[in-house]
Amino acid sequence: MEVHQVSTQPEVAAPVIVADGLSKSYDDTVAVDNLSFEVHPGSILALLGPNGAGKTTTINMLTTLLPIDEGRASIAGIDVTAQPDVARGLIGLAGQSAAVDEKLTARENLDLFGRLYKIRKAQRQSRTHELIERFRMTDYADRTVDTYSGGQRRRLDVVASLIANPPALFLDEPTTGLDPRSRTELWGEIRRLADQGAAVVLTTQYLDEADQLADWIAVIDEGVIAASGTARQLKDDLEQDVLEIHLENLVHPRALDHYPAVQGEGASGEPRPRAARDERDTEGAAGLDDPCDLGLLPGQHHGAGSGAVKGKAVGLVDEEIFGAHQAGIVSDDGAE
Repeated sequence: MEVHQVSTQPEVAAPVIVADGLSKSYDDTVAVDNLSFEVHPGSILALLGPNGAGKTTTINMLTTLLPIDEGRASIAGIDVTAQPDVARGLIGLAGQSAAVDEKLTARENLDLFGRLYKIRKAQRQSRTHELIERFRMTDYADRTVDTYSGGQRRRLDVVASLIANPPALFLDEPTTGLDPRSRTELWGEIRRLADQGAAVVLTTQYLDEADQLADWIAVIDEGVIAASGTARQLKDDLEQDVLEIHLENLVHPRALDHYPAVQGEGASGEPRPRAARDERDTEGAAGLDDPCDLGLLPGQHHGAGSGAVKGKAVGLVDEEIFGAHQAGIVSDDGAE
């Protein structure tokens, strides 16, 4: 079997997170088979794979939650098997399940996590205030968690893992279930954490998430690393065409009111057809928040000038996708 050696920065010494030949089995089922990788300060490694690939099992071994059958793992030079208590003090973990207490406020939860890390009171209070401000949680920090949205809860999960300012951060599918806006905001926060020096291991099922965040991607299937590299390297290795779509300066939805054949909720006040509303009104895509919302039915055409508007309200995977003004149809002020 081929063994992939994965390192986020091969030329840099002293990695923070090291997995060397990790293996884990449950009876006759091999969950993780001889995984090896390194993550350096300021880098993000994405473990990309489907459910059951072994991603969470790998995280649990690295964070001392599961014993390692074979191989070794270390955090900042500390062996997680030989010195688990010391290693835990260097780890921040946001698992798939919420670790916060719903009956406490965000501020109280962060204070509780600080106590578990044995941080002194004055330092806990200072760190809690810093994180609440930094992650823009001031408006709801003193409300109990059971009143939070999904995005607010997930943000608190990530923030709680940072209370001790750990050098190693593990995020197990941190954006699963979040709406598009919350996902994008959390991506920005994760990238900033790496920019400030944290070594991050991120598990995900989403190709776009790995593409956006990771310095290095390890594709895991059935407990083994099937492929690894940067996003660009993995795309190049496909040896087939890869379509990349970059959306910039999309036409404002109300500009489409200038075209009677395109029905939309705009200045005219007339509602779109029911099918179009259903296509668009997914979680997190309401109002004008979704830049991809052109107010069109899938595949709907509207002739104008030398071209036609083709679009899909959510998803943008129809025959052709482009901003209307980029096709020479609508200018920035909505005129032909």
